[in-house]
This record gives sequence, C-alpha cells and structure tokens, in this order.
Amino acid sequence: MEKFLTDREFEHLNTTIYEDANTGSKWIAQEIISLIKSRQEKGQKVVLGLATGSSPLKVYEELIRAHKEDGLSFSNVLTFNLDEYYPMQPESVHSYVRFMKENLFDHIDILPENTHVPDGTLKMEEVPEFCRNYELKIREAGGIDLQILGIGRTGHIGFNEPGSGIRSTTRMVTLDGLTRRDAAPGFGGISHVPRRAITMGVGTIMQAKKIILMAWGNGKAPIIREAVEGPITESVPTTFLQEHHNCDIILDKPAAEKLSRIDYPWLVRDIDWTDEMIKKAVCSLSLKLSKPVLKLTNEDYSENGLDQLITLKGPVHDINIKVFNMLQHTITGWPGGKPEADDSQRPERAEPKKKRVLIFSPHPDDDVISMGGTVQRLVDQGHEVHVAYQTSGNIAVMDDDARRYARFVKDFNDQFNISTKESDAAYKEIVGFLDMKETGDIDTPSVRKIKSFIRKEESIAACQYIGMPKERMHFLELPFYETGRVKKAPLSSEDIDIIKNVIEEVKPHQIYAAGDLADPHGTHRVCLDAIFSALDQLKGESYMKNCWVWLYRGAWHEWPVHEIEMAVPMSPDQVLKKRKAIFYHESQKDGVVFQGNDSREFWQRAEERNRETADLYNQLGLAEYEAMEAFVRYDFLNK
Repeated sequence: MEKFLTDREFEHLNTTIYEDANTGSKWIAQEIISLIKSRQEKGQKVVLGLATGSSPLKVYEELIRAHKEDGLSFSNVLTFNLDEYYPMQPESVHSYVRFMKENLFDHIDILPENTHVPDGTLKMEEVPEFCRNYELKIREAGGIDLQILGIGRTGHIGFNEPGSGIRSTTRMVTLDGLTRRDAAPGFGGISHVPRRAITMGVGTIMQAKKIILMAWGNGKAPIIREAVEGPITESVPTTFLQEHHNCDIILDKPAAEKLSRIDYPWLVRDIDWTDEMIKKAVCSLSLKLSKPVLKLTNEDYSENGLDQLITLKGPVHDINIKVFNMLQHTITGWPGGKPEADDSQRPERAEPKKKRVLIFSPHPDDDVISMGGTVQRLVDQGHEVHVAYQTSGNIAVMDDDARRYARFVKDFNDQFNISTKESDAAYKEIVGFLDMKETGDIDTPSVRKIKSFIRKEESIAACQYIGMPKERMHFLELPFYETGRVKKAPLSSEDIDIIKNVIEEVKPHQIYAAGDLADPHGTHRVCLDAIFSALDQLKGESYMKNCWVWLYRGAWHEWPVHEIEMAVPMSPDQVLKKRKAIFYHESQKDGVVFQGNDSREFWQRAEERNRETADLYNQLGLAEYEAMEAFVRYDFLNK
C-alpha cells in the first residue's frame, strides 16, 4: 500500500495520506484484523470503539471479507459505538443500531450481547443513568483498545460538537445546525433530523489505547487542516486528539489537500519545480499579497518561502511572465476549439472544426448548473452536442411535487375524457402512498417513476431552451442509483456497460464529466468512477485516440485557479441565459432535499462561483470578465 508524501513539519498529529479511500480503509481494517488475531493467539478479548456514517463503510466491508474469505472470527470482540440519534427506534432506517447490523454485525460471527450502541428509545429521565452505565461497561470491559473515528465538518468526533470539553463523558447533546444539515438528505429534509443525540464523550474517546481517525474527500479538507495543524481548542473538538499518545490520522489525497505539505509544499521541503508547481506557487503568492502576477518582486518571493524558486528558475521577472502566459493561455471563448486558428497556445484543438461532444451529467441538472455557459457556446458554434444524464435524480424530488404532477395528469385525463382504469389505479396508488408515507419510507416504483419523469422533462426543457434537439439527450438511469434511498448500490459492470454504449454510439471528440467530489451524497464520485472505468476499457478503440476529456465541477466548489486548464468566459447576457436554463429545473428550487450546508439556490451558487473564478483571474492580473466556467483535462490515454 503506497503512501503519498510523508513530510509532517506543520502537523501536530501523526498523519498518513493514501492515494484513495479504498487503500486507506484497507490499512485501517488490517490494523483491526491484526489486533483481533494477536489477542486470539493469547486467548484474550479485544474491545473496539466503532463509528457510523459513510467514512467507515469500506473498513467494514474489508472486515466482512476477512471473515468470509479468510476465516477471521469476531467471537472474542466486544464493540461500543460512539453515538445514536435521540429519539430513535432501532428498526428505523436512520438508526445506528440498524446501520451497524446491516453494514457489519449481521455479516460476521460477533456475539449480539458483545455489541453496544447507545439507546435512542429511552425516556428523557432515563438517559443520565444509561450514560453512566455505558461508561461503566466500557471500564468493566477493560477500556477501548482501538477506537475508530470519522470527523464532521464542525470538527466533531462522535457527536461531540464545538464546545465539548476534553473531559466530557457519555451524555445527551444538542446537534449543531451544520451537522443536521449534513444529515438532512438521508432524512428527507432538515426538519426530520433529530435535534439531539447520545454520544460517547471526548474524555471517553481519549481513554482509548489507540485511536484511528479517517477522512475521505475534499469536503473534509478544511476541517482536517484545523484539526491537524491548528491549536487545541474546544471550538474544534478533534484538536483534543493532539494530546493523545497513540493517534493516527488516515486521509485520502482529496481530504489532505489543505494540509501545508500539500497546499504549500515549498514551505515544508525541497521540491521539484515543475511548471505546474511554479504556477501553483506564484498564483498562491499573488492572491495572498493581493498583487497581480506581473507586479510580484524579489522581496515578495523571498519573504514568503520562495527563495529556492528564484535560485533555480529566476529571475523573478521571467517567472512572472511565464506564469502570466500560462494563465492567459487557459482562457478561450471557443471550448470546442477555434477553427482555422493557431491552436498552439489554446487549450483545445482547432480540428476537427465541428466536433462531436458528449457531456455526462450525474444528475439531470448538473450540466446547466456547472457548465451551462460552455454548453451554450458549443451549441452556438455548431458542434454536435449530446448530453447523457447518468441518473434519474428521483430521490431529489419532493413528495409534494410528485403529488402535484400526479394530480395534473389525473385532471388532464379527466378533462379530455382519456382516463382509463389503469391510469386511475396508478393515480390512487401514487397519491395513496404519498399520503401515508412516513419519514424514511422508500418510495414505491410508481412514485420513483413519476419523480424520474419530472426530472427528465425538466432536463428536456432546459436543453431545448439552449438549442439542443431531444434526440441528442440520453437518459441512462444507471442501476446503481435506483435504490430509492440515499445509500446506493455498488457500481456494477452493468453501469459501466451503459456508459460504454453511449460513448460508442456518439464516438465523441470531446467528453465532459463532473469531477466535483465534494458532492455530499457521493453520486458524482460513483458516476465519475463509472466513466473512468468505461474510458479505460475503450481507450484501445481507434476513435478514442482523438478524444479529449474535460472535467468540470458542480454546485459545491470550483477548481483551484492554478489547476484550471480551460477557462470559458461569459458575458452578462450569457450569465442570464444560463440562469434561465437552470430555472427550468423547477423541482430543484426553493428548499430542495439535497441543499447541503449552503442555503443559496443552485443558480445563485453557480453564478457566484463563476464570478469568483473570473475575479481570481482579474486579481492575478488578467482581463476582467463577468464570469467564467473552469475545466481540467483528464488524460485517460496515459492512465
């Protein structure tokens, strides 16, 4: 298992970065497996502190694999879970009791009496006594040998929110608003997320003999930097781990991207000054000092840790001009390439003049939200543009919208005397289910169909508004998504084959795909993995030799300016046209299910993010544009 970088000058915790979450999870699972085996050899039990959420899922999958394939027994294992929502019934789809059974306990030979999860069914007055007994059981078991943790974006461990003390024990807590917003998609909206939870305390966690905290994805990167490099403070409870004698932080590369050794590596060690690293360093310096690139001086470089860059690549004047030109050459109003033009300093090829373009959109609105201005340019400039919507997006449609559309169809049929027994029965089934539906219930196939239909028709309307014919819209409805729940099925060969088929059908010169891995419910990650797998299988085909892949990012965040390889500017009129295209996705306006921690609507996020990108270019000394959409090229042929 190859690790990525080991410099730790700024870090107060033992932090290891792995290439991806799968590799990191396997390392953690192996630590657990080794501990279980070593105790079994001595005839001793082992006490594990366990976490829930998406972070440990791959760890649990590896433990299950070790049990089923390698014969690992859990008969000597006792477990204590960190927390549980309150109130919460154990059979609820939101219960951590159910989570642990479905994702670990039911698949291994652990004794049920050896598993412990806080009880969300207690009366309020019973909670203090339960918490005292929970602490007592941990002590009677000999204490926790290995505690695994995730981290919330507030810096919470367990449900120890900001303000939790280092000596806190198991107790009832009130959940932070951000924590509840992060949980909202799984509950069908923030109003359904419990306001309280029972959690193991920071003091209880700190008594564990060994602690492993894991974090995956760039959404966790800002809080990881605070936890690992910041001062110890109650406002970020994870920083208390800095005082633990045996704590490992395990990250994938995206979660580590804000650490100094990744974000400012020249402050940590001697580095190889590639063009990419020079661009990163100079852009960082320019923005830090609020000075255009061409105005940076020797003193600016020297006073900010860039003496080595001057020594190896100077003088400063030449470095500045080099970086300015690199930035300038990313800007183009011709995302499909400018015909009959010198393309040596442009991000895209001039030939062929008219390209076949395939845009992959994970959800039915990511295309217009993330690259609507670029789509419009590609269409206006005469390219053959196709959009492939990878998932139906049905779980993001509110029940009220489904009920309203079902009622519209019923009234329409009645008005024009085209009702049938089948249509009336379908209406009664759909509305009857929605009227009786409770939080956590999985939609029936009929309800999922009408929600999928809503998203499909909105996509068609948006595409037709920008001039794309319906026959160039591909609704893939990848099977992994169609569970009716936030938690999806694993990516399968069927999903990848569907992606391959549409690529083979279009034979594109350009592919655009969502590289936005901060998506809070992970669909973008799975959709991108499906595309990468399809590209890997197809790269030997002759038509793929002339295909370039561009990655865009969605409504959650943007590419860092130094990574951008193509920036497509938009005029004020184009910004307004993009906004109108987004408006066609009516079901995704006004308090949507997957709002994330940002209260702005998606069109507002997109506009402000596009303007921020344009502002960054302007701050670096480039021309001032109204807005910009940004892309990074993915060289799949050399992967």
